[in-house]
Amino acid sequence: MGLLMSKQDVMLRAIVTKDKPREMLKISPKGTVPILIFEDETLIDESLDIMIWALKRNDPKDLLYKDQPQTYSQMIDLINTCDTEFRKNLSAYKHGSRYHLPAEIEQREACEVFIKELESHLQQNDYLFGNKISMADLAVLPNARQFVNVDRKWFRQTDYPNFTKWIANLMQSILFTKAMRKYPLWNQSGEEFLFTWD
Repeated sequence: MGLLMSKQDVMLRAIVTKDKPREMLKISPKGTVPILIFEDETLIDESLDIMIWALKRNDPKDLLYKDQPQTYSQMIDLINTCDTEFRKNLSAYKHGSRYHLPAEIEQREACEVFIKELESHLQQNDYLFGNKISMADLAVLPNARQFVNVDRKWFRQTDYPNFTKWIANLMQSILFTKAMRKYPLWNQSGEEFLFTWD
């Protein structure tokens, strides 16, 4: 979503992590996605770093809040909390739910600490750091969406009105639809696709 909003066109090779191409592992033995590879074979292999790279090149909607350095620092802190504590708790919750483990509710409640923080951010504004979208909204959305999808029936009866409105608006956006478009897998087709806003 950050690449699309920054209008940075890239050639996309769609893969599934269960079938990682040898070419990918040769360049990035870490084996995680996404990876942004440049013509000189240098790479960026963290989602947040790719987003920051793209938005520093072109940020027409000011997702970095460039005139508010304190807000930028707060965004990074929130994203880091999402990518560490929340993601760890989310992984345990998904596992607990899948196998109906006794600790499932406790794991869900651990996730809710972060969801409550998002709800608090959204009490005054439509987005996490104001009335315009930010890098943090895009970075937090994938994990927040996974949380909602673990147990949709349970989530529908929760009392997170601001979070619910925020996530629904983002997921119904053209931006989300474009970002989530499915492509034929590169391992099977050998095809790469221009990933662009146009």
